Amino acid sequence: MSGQPHILIVEDERSIREPLAAFIGRSGFRVSEAANAEAARQKLAGYAIDCVVCDIMMPGEDGLSLTRHIREHTEIPVILLTAKAEETDRIVGLEIGADDYVVKPFSPRELVARIKVVLRRAGGGSRPQRAPDQQVYAFGGWLLKAGEQALVDSDGVNVALSTGEFRLLLALVTHPRQVLSRDQLLDLTQGREAAPFDRAIDNQVSRLRRKIESDPKEPEFIKTVWGGGYTFAAEVTLP
Repeated sequence: MSGQPHILIVEDERSIREPLAAFIGRSGFRVSEAANAEAARQKLAGYAIDCVVCDIMMPGEDGLSLTRHIREHTEIPVILLTAKAEETDRIVGLEIGADDYVVKPFSPRELVARIKVVLRRAGGGSRPQRAPDQQVYAFGGWLLKAGEQALVDSDGVNVALSTGEFRLLLALVTHPRQVLSRDQLLDLTQGREAAPFDRAIDNQVSRLRRKIESDPKEPEFIKTVWGGGYTFAAEVTLP
């Protein structure tokens, strides 16, 4: 399953969302579902999403508002699902940055084809929500210089990190005090190279703890959430 783009489907009607997710999953994509805009924002914050398929008409925050939010903070492609009577909304959606739209009722095959097109336009992968690679993150006397991929201790000494350890630490410090599952961490650190049931995250956490924790057996920063994953418990600042 490695190499699969990650698609987020935002649709409040379960009878549409679940069969569509199943079809897209069978077409060679990783798929996450959200029943509303709030759930979609959580998925966008917790996963490396490659494309969003979003219904316009939803209770509460509608798809146009969510699309505007996505475009203000990311360059992730957005495909809108619209009804025939929503021509004005389709035009507005394209004006605020949606990449394409599909009119209901639609063929799932057509939607998959359009997903492939917008992914090719986007270069085939997820585009960043922000530019953390230019930031410096401070926590507990440590500095993570993301642009240099450097970890510096309180004495100013650089501590060597492997690429995997750096990506993991960056994912944690950019999501402080959030519980991140292993699947989320794989998605955030490896993107479309992530493989299911990969235990590399646990091994990297162990190695990272030995480098940054005073007592790796009683970690202060990277805490295990049993049944949930891991959380970065320290306060993170941008000096």
